[in-house]
Amino acid sequence: PKLSLEMAPPAEANKKKPEETPKRVHKPGKPRNYDLGNGVLRFSRTKMYHKKALYKFVGKKTKTTKRPQKPRVIEKPIGGEKNGGKRFVLVKKRRASYPTQDRIKPRPAKKTFKQHTRTLRDSITPGTVLILLASSHKGKRVVFLKQLHSGLLLVTGPFGINACPLRRVSQRYVIGTQTKIDISDVKLPDNIDDKYFARKREKRAKKEEGDIFQTKKRGTKSATRGRPTRNRWTNRCWPPSGSIRIGSSS
Repeated sequence: PKLSLEMAPPAEANKKKPEETPKRVHKPGKPRNYDLGNGVLRFSRTKMYHKKALYKFVGKKTKTTKRPQKPRVIEKPIGGEKNGGKRFVLVKKRRASYPTQDRIKPRPAKKTFKQHTRTLRDSITPGTVLILLASSHKGKRVVFLKQLHSGLLLVTGPFGINACPLRRVSQRYVIGTQTKIDISDVKLPDNIDDKYFARKREKRAKKEEGDIFQTKKRGTKSATRGRPTRNRWTNRCWPPSGSIRIGSSS
């Protein structure tokens, strides 16, 4: 008879792999007693008392076992004729040293103002007519142009119509109306930003020996120096009053 050189398959290969049971998907539960609306619950307090079987626990006293308290001090014998023969020593020794100053708890760093996210009301869009609630132009209607990096609104009357110049205002002090003007033809220069409206403060010069008792008021260069140029630019870039198209926003 011929000898076969083929090796028998291992016993492990013949075994069938156990079928994997599908993982149970955990679904969020729902309480038995839920609100049906207007503060009315599905079950009353008496019904829930019986459903929870709270009557089994009413009046039932449970025995509490007191744990033995560990002694705070132990007595140790002390040698020597005039040492008293014993001492009371703390079981848990106190710290050898204590800090002289309280430890400052590290707090999370707060974002600076320039890192804050700017938001704008949905009712305020470029060309929306706003009503001012503060400043010397209170009560006037102005046109919203854009929102600056600081979050303030850039508005104008324009100056040739109601003498309200190009200025910044917070959206807290305006009321948005449904009236909207088409300002697609109005082009704003790139330099109209927060730096353009900022006041320039001059550095205070150091006093000499003879000027110790002389006091002078600290002057500021107001940002209103460029108002005439700014107002002329606004009137030039703004379309004439007869060509302004007004429509209510949907």
